[in-house]
Order: sequence, then structure tokens, then C-alpha cells
Amino acid sequence: MPAPNAQSTADGPTAAVDSFAALLTDEGRRLLEELRDHDPARELAVATRLRRDHPAELVSAALGQARLRQRAAAKFGTEDAYRMYFTPNGVEQATRASVATHRARRFADLGVRRLADLCCGIGGDAIALARAGVSVLAVDRDPLTCAVAEANAAALGLSDLIEVRRADVTEVDTSGYDAVFVDPARRSGRGRIFDPEAYSPPLSWATEAARTAPHAALKIAPGVPHEAIPEDAEAEWISDGGDVKEAVLWFGTTPGARRATLLPSGAALTGTGLPDPAVRPVGRYLYEPDGAMIRAHLVADVADALSGGLIDPTIAYITSDELRPTPYASAYEITDVLPFNLKKLKALVRERRIGVAVIKKRGSAVEPEELRKKLKLEGVNSCVIVLTRVAGAPMMLLGHPVQA
Repeated sequence: MPAPNAQSTADGPTAAVDSFAALLTDEGRRLLEELRDHDPARELAVATRLRRDHPAELVSAALGQARLRQRAAAKFGTEDAYRMYFTPNGVEQATRASVATHRARRFADLGVRRLADLCCGIGGDAIALARAGVSVLAVDRDPLTCAVAEANAAALGLSDLIEVRRADVTEVDTSGYDAVFVDPARRSGRGRIFDPEAYSPPLSWATEAARTAPHAALKIAPGVPHEAIPEDAEAEWISDGGDVKEAVLWFGTTPGARRATLLPSGAALTGTGLPDPAVRPVGRYLYEPDGAMIRAHLVADVADALSGGLIDPTIAYITSDELRPTPYASAYEITDVLPFNLKKLKALVRERRIGVAVIKKRGSAVEPEELRKKLKLEGVNSCVIVLTRVAGAPMMLLGHPVQA
């Protein structure tokens, strides 16, 4: 959902909607198809050529949309991105398709058939829900955003399942729906918003809206403090390809649960309330828990499954003498555990002819890229260098990744 008082363009929402509507004409669609693989570096020459046969405003809108589609391919995949329409904020804030699909499946598995998607944006979540067989009321108050969401439903053949409504979400009657999904705006003209009560709408309002339906999910920032999570909500942190993408508060599922889900595998772990693991010396293997596990405070559960301990009470690295399979952490075989010493490290990588190094840090003030420059790596071998603390002391761990 856009910032509360945002306008679509400097000329106002109406002009922006009219400009967008021109892209939905036959001429606009032909232009977009012609620009599918255009090179942004040649945009000036392309624009000059196209303006000989098309209105300048339409060419400008098509070029802008072509750029957005190229950016959106990373989130939506090429096949969908080049059929869909976007706004700059829509590309930035839309849920990644893989995450939206996961959430839609959870809703469908809960038996949800009718859902109110409040703050729908360009319709990314509505699309995933419709594809899961859920009928969606998609609500946003920005006229351009609503026009784009409606165009996306039509472009993907989902208009029968997605109703787009321009309205203030706080005034929408959600009674009669099986579920509510709220994705509050977490950005303003000044950048990212960290205070949940400064979201638009505020988290407190979204929470009350969620409690009006049998099931609900609220999309929030993954850095949300655990103490801000309502007691009657399940909190799920989701990562995709190792990057933490979002947190979701679920209502009508398991109150108080803390869960982490890793995509694309779908591996999920729910916490059992274990105490912090014991600290022990670095063993043969080092495990780096996925970021979703760390955000969900499930490091203890991962360590328990690995019969491992922590290398430091404040660092989320797990160590063990055994190599055990786990989808929840990356494993490294450690060959060297040394106090941090730049001179010693330079000598080691030179002696071992290390030309490629993955440098990781956790609890270290050393910047990996600055260290990389100083190491002047040359050679045919590779390694992983972990800069961290072990029992409070700055250390460097050398090793290589292993498949458990």
C-alpha cells in the first residue's frame, strides 16, 4: 500500500492512470512487446526511433514499464513479469512470487476459499491466492495501484477470482470472508519504517482486523521485536535462497508458536522453547543457521538436532564434531582455528595458494571486502574464512563447505 498521502505522479493520480491505460491499448501492448528485450543503455536511440510512429507520452510510459518488467523478473519470473504491469513502488514492495505461493498454499490448506487482501498493491499476493483456488477481494486506495492490480488479474487470466476495489482498507467490511491478509506499507517518503505503529495502516489496527476473521496473516518486517508479537499470533519467518524475506503473523493457527520456513525447499521448523545451547570449543564442523532460524530464535532447536553447541554465547554459529544432515544450516569443515592476525592469515592463504575465498563475519569489526583487498589472493585453491568471536575472543576460522 502506498504512503498515506502519496500521489502517483506530480500531475496527480488521474494523469497517471490515463497514462497507464494507454499501455493497455493494442498500440501500447505492441510497444511493450517490441521493448521486451530492449537494452537500457540504448534507450535514447530507441525512444527517438519509436517517437516517429507513436505518441511521445506513450513511448515514455512503455519504456518505463519495460524497465520495471526487467526488474520484476527476479521476483515474479520471466514468464509472468513480461505479462504483468508494475509501478516503481509495486516492484519494490511486492512479495516475491515464491513467498506469496507458500503463503497462499498455507491459506488453502486451512480451508480458506474467500479472502480479503487489504493493501493489495499491484496484486502479487492476490495472484498467488487465486492460483491456489482462493477467491480474493483485493483492496487498495491508490487509483494507479488499483488499475495495475486489475490489469494484472486480467493479463494472467484470473479476473474471475480477483475483485479489485479502490477503498480505504479501514472502511472495508470483511465479514463473510474466511480470511484476511494485510500487507501494511512499511516505507514512507523518508525510507523504511521500523516502528510497527508507523506502518500504514498501523500494526495495532491490522491486528484487530485479523481477529475479525477465522484466519488471518499480517506481513511485517523480519526484524520485528519478539515482544511486539501478539500472544495470540503464530510468527513465521520466511527465507528464500538463504535470504530472509519477511515475517508473517498468523491468526487462527497455533498461538504463540515461532516458526521458520526455508524456500524453495519448504523445510519448516517450529520452536519447542529450548534453552540456549551450551558454549563449547570449536569442533570439526561449523554450522551457520539460515537467517530465518536466527530471526525466529530457533538456533537452540537447530543445535539440539545437531547435538552441537555454540562457539560463543552471543554468536549464532553452531559447532559439532559430527557431520549431520540438516536443511536448516550450512555446514563447513574447519581446518584452522586461530586468533585473528592479519599477518598470519596472509601467510596462510599465500602458502596454500588460495585464489578464491568466501569471507564471512559475525561478531567481528573487520569488513570482508577490506580484508579481501589486503589478502591479495592468488592461486588455484579456495577456502572459507570466518571472522567471529570464540568464547569472547576475536578469531579466524578457515575451512570449506561440505554437504551433510
